[in-house]
Amino acid sequence: MLQTIPARDISLYELEEKFGLQLATDTNFFPEWTEIQTLADGEKQAIARVKSNYLNLNKHRLISEEAVKMVVLSPLLDLAGFYQPPFEIETETSVEISAEDESFLVKRNIDVLVIQKRFWVFVIESKSSKFDVMTALPQALAYMLDSPNPTQPTFGLLINGREFVFVKLIQQEHPCYARSDALSIERDS
Repeated sequence: MLQTIPARDISLYELEEKFGLQLATDTNFFPEWTEIQTLADGEKQAIARVKSNYLNLNKHRLISEEAVKMVVLSPLLDLAGFYQPPFEIETETSVEISAEDESFLVKRNIDVLVIQKRFWVFVIESKSSKFDVMTALPQALAYMLDSPNPTQPTFGLLINGREFVFVKLIQQEHPCYARSDALSIERDS
């Protein structure tokens, strides 16, 4: 019997059991997240503005997932150049992944997907500021497992407005992933 589960309800355990997902233990698996370039003054000012907007809104009430996308994520995507060629943005992209024995199906929509010529560059899963950013990890990994380019690494971003975590997934015999440390908008560095 086919069991269908919404991606928001999937656990890391279920991804490991049904899809063979493994956490990478090799520290060289995900060097990209530590290769941070120095920002220009204009970029620093733009990030300071995002931080100021977030802190101002968050002191009044917790920020919803939609507000996180609007206030924090959208300006950062613009700053990173993801709204310009050769990139495209898709929102609420529907995905379905099934276990090899076809007994388990995961369905949901990706919050934001950055694409370059049908290649998934970046899968983004956002949450309200009231949630720990890591609650988005199983959901993002489920989406990343559905990448149409399984021979290439897929990258993800988990965001709750205050914190950011980058994820890398490589699909091989057993899909393998790693994640960055949580980065905070509240830290100067």
